[in-house]
Amino acid sequence: MAKERWTHSDTTVYNIGYHIIWCPKYRRKVLQSPISERLEVLLKEKADEIGVVIETMEVMPDHLHLFVKAKPTASPHWIVQQLKGYTSRILRQEFKPLRTRLPSLWTRSYYVESCGHISEDAVKKYIEDQKRN
Repeated sequence: MAKERWTHSDTTVYNIGYHIIWCPKYRRKVLQSPISERLEVLLKEKADEIGVVIETMEVMPDHLHLFVKAKPTASPHWIVQQLKGYTSRILRQEFKPLRTRLPSLWTRSYYVESCGHISEDAVKKYIEDQKRN
């Protein structure tokens, strides 16, 4: 069965998607196995906890791409803050090189773009194609 394009709540019908990108501090290539696998698990855990759906995720050695769907009450800044804070704290506890090589895991900056229905497929394809380039 095809997935419903819209999400319904008691008072709202919405389809809100964000393409989010962020990098490790100094764009260091630290997001490699086993850190990248653990990062994916942590991102999914936190997204479930805060009510965000990760539609597509690609972790590159020096940055990551997410395409997420969120409620209208969840701002992009809050989503990024929750995901970056949670993953940084746990990854730095579990992987000593992340504590010794970097003063903090993530840069303070990030990229976010809201995506409507028409551009959604293009964003997903772009993210999935990142590993091939």
